Amino acid sequence: MVESVITVQGLVKRYGDLTAVDHIDFEVFRGEVFSMLGPNGAGKTTTVEIMECLRTKTDGDVTILGMDIERKVRDIKKRIGVLPQDFNAFDLLTVKENIEYFGGMFKHQLPADDLIEIVNLGEKRDVYFKNLSGGLKQRVGVAISMVNDPDIIFLDEPTTGLDPVARREVWEVIKDLKSNGKTIILTTHYMEEAEVLSDRVGIIDRGKFITMGSPNDIIDRYGTGTTMVVRGGDGSALEKLQGLSSKVERKGNDIVVNVDSKDVLPEAIMRLHEGDVHYEEIMLRRSTLEDVFLTLTGKRLENGEEVKKKGRGKK
Repeated sequence: MVESVITVQGLVKRYGDLTAVDHIDFEVFRGEVFSMLGPNGAGKTTTVEIMECLRTKTDGDVTILGMDIERKVRDIKKRIGVLPQDFNAFDLLTVKENIEYFGGMFKHQLPADDLIEIVNLGEKRDVYFKNLSGGLKQRVGVAISMVNDPDIIFLDEPTTGLDPVARREVWEVIKDLKSNGKTIILTTHYMEEAEVLSDRVGIIDRGKFITMGSPNDIIDRYGTGTTMVVRGGDGSALEKLQGLSSKVERKGNDIVVNVDSKDVLPEAIMRLHEGDVHYEEIMLRRSTLEDVFLTLTGKRLENGEEVKKKGRGKK
């Protein structure tokens, strides 16, 4: 039987007349990576901070590891770890010294050397924090979030501002934490990150969850399946491909065709070839979590910045 380590029922958070979190219910299970996604102001940060015992709720029930967040705050904090988005450490302390310093705040702590090995910083243990790259600093942050050997780790935008290589290095650390039985609550603006790392994803907008499930389930439910993109196709290409599938449309300089069956691709190639139609290339593209996010919220997220979909929201 799957064990629930976080249970949220009817959670509400109001600020005056503003309802930031609006009667949400969900569970997080032991050993999973659960990602919360949402546009700015959707309520995800407020929800996470309530679970971290950093913010009070207006109504509802929240239990962490079977403990009520209002009556057992100190006990809960002993068993969770938090990596905040604005994490920083002491510039003039080494990696090991920083971990030991933060570990000293807990009665029970893991050895700094063990944590250094978990996040693959063995060669950097004696390097000053200020001399580390952004990706290595985030790994130090993950190590510090684990000093008390927590059951649950909250990671808030752990790869924001990192280059692609450093981002994937942090991904590997997160995968290792999961393989060691840790439960991880992840908030991120990177849809690919959530799709790769998460067992389940919850998309929240305007204070409510609008869908929840595994990335593949959500993509299957709301995505458009596989599409064929004819890059650089001219007007005659669009004409030749009309009627090929349930949806054939022009987007910018490309023609996008829903792949409704296995016959669509060979038939498209044959039509374009026989019609002597000019195009640059043909690509097959599967729906992604970002496509679904855009469909459900009308917004996409780029490098942590919210971009509204044309035709929705205020101009």
